[in-house]
Amino acid sequence: MPRVPAVPAPALADRDLEARLTDAMASVVAGARRRALRDGDRQIDTAHLLHSVMETDPEVRAAFDGAPQVARVLGYLVQRSIGYGLRWQGSVEDSGALPLLGQPGWSPAAVTAMEGALARAEARGDVRVGGTDLLAALAADPESRAVMVLDHAGVDARELSERLVGAPPSRQVSQG
Repeated sequence: MPRVPAVPAPALADRDLEARLTDAMASVVAGARRRALRDGDRQIDTAHLLHSVMETDPEVRAAFDGAPQVARVLGYLVQRSIGYGLRWQGSVEDSGALPLLGQPGWSPAAVTAMEGALARAEARGDVRVGGTDLLAALAADPESRAVMVLDHAGVDARELSERLVGAPPSRQVSQG
């Protein structure tokens, strides 16, 4: 059995970022980290984040065009675990949004998405990011793996992002 590279523990900057998440969003990041490790990826990427936030946040699932669309997206994400994403394994997701240095254990595009989600939360006066903040940021990067998955599932990522940006999310309850 091949040795699976470990996803590095969060760096100090990651801990600062993660300290600003609700308990639910911290769980999303932990789930994404477990997925990356299980998939043999060195970094959390935007598809790991998309998969984890869709599984854990009912508000995120409600942002899609009904149950069939949610099922198609989750179907593609599951396929990633069983082969669809093998072409991504061992490579760095870089949509050009950040220099490759970024944060250890995170793809540059995933860092950009988390920063975008945090900025969205701050714009509404909240210091904590919620699931729809992350979904809007993930869908906004046309070169990300999350958008590739959305496209394959028939979701118009740009329309989804614009809709989420245009309609402020329900105010997140700040939990420690």
